[in-house]
Amino acid sequence: MAELILHHYDTSPFSEKVRAMLGVKGLAWRSVIQPVIMPKPELVPLTGGYRRIPVLQVGADVYCDSQAILEEIERRHPEPALARGADWAANLFADRLWFQASVAVIFAKLGDAVPKAFIDDREKLSGRPFDIAAMKAAEPFARAQWRAYAAWADAALAQTPYLGGERPSLADVALWMPVWWAGGAVPDLLGGFDRLQAWAGRMRAFGHGQRTEMTPAEALDVARSAAPAPATVDANDPAGLAAGDPVTVQADDYGRDPVAGRLAGLTPTRITLAREADGLGPIHVHFPRAGYVLARA
Repeated sequence: MAELILHHYDTSPFSEKVRAMLGVKGLAWRSVIQPVIMPKPELVPLTGGYRRIPVLQVGADVYCDSQAILEEIERRHPEPALARGADWAANLFADRLWFQASVAVIFAKLGDAVPKAFIDDREKLSGRPFDIAAMKAAEPFARAQWRAYAAWADAALAQTPYLGGERPSLADVALWMPVWWAGGAVPDLLGGFDRLQAWAGRMRAFGHGQRTEMTPAEALDVARSAAPAPATVDANDPAGLAAGDPVTVQADDYGRDPVAGRLAGLTPTRITLAREADGLGPIHVHFPRAGYVLARA
C-alpha cells in the first residue's frame, strides 16, 4: 500500500487531529514539514493553490482539509473502525464552533507576542483583520463557550473511557484537537473537568503512530513518479456536472483561494479535481463537500 505522506507543521491544531488518528490506528506515515506562513513553494504545486495545513498525499492523490484526510485514512485503514454514529457531525462541530472559541481564547492571551509576519499572513488567509484587541474583548464570551463545550464532553465521559464508548471513535479524535490546542495553551480552561483531563491523558498516550521524516522535495518526487487513482462522478448528483467539466473548488469559511481543474470524481462527501501540475504530471486533488463550494468554471 502506498505511503501516507502528511504535509503539516508540529503546532498546527488541525494537523494534530490527523496525527492523533494515525496514533489511534497505529499507522506508519511520512512527515513533511511545511512553512507555517506563505510562501509554500513545495506545497501549492501539489494542491493547485490551496494553502491550508494539513494536506495528505498518497502518491499522486492529494487530500485537502482534515475532513477529507480523516475520511481517506479511515477508507484505506478501516481497522480499528473509528467513524461511527454521528461522529462526522462531532468533527464539524470541533472544526467550526469549538475551534473558533479556541482562537479567541488563545490569541487573547498570546497575541501580543505573535510575530507581525504571522498576523499579516493570517489576515490574507481569512480576508479580515487579525485583531488582537477584539479577541481580548471577546475572550470572556469565548472562554464561557469553550467551557460549555468542554462540559458536554466531560459529561459524555461519565460512563465510558472514550466518547465513542469503550474504545475511541472519530469523535474522540475530533474533540482532541481543541483540548490539545487551547487546553495546552491555557490550562485553566480545563479546571474542574476531571474526566476530560483523564481522557486527555489516554488520548495523549496513543501517540502519533510511526513517524518518519521526508523532505518536501522527496514528496514532490513521489507525486512525479506516481499516477492518481481512478475516480468516478455520480451521474445523479444534483450539481449536474459531468466528468471532465472545468470547475473550481474553494472553502466557504476562510482560505478561499479557488483551485481550478477538471472534475474527475464526485460523491456526496467528496470532490476530486484532475490537474496537470507543472513538472509533476497528472494530480488528483480531493476536497470535502461539506464546507466547500463547487462551481462550474
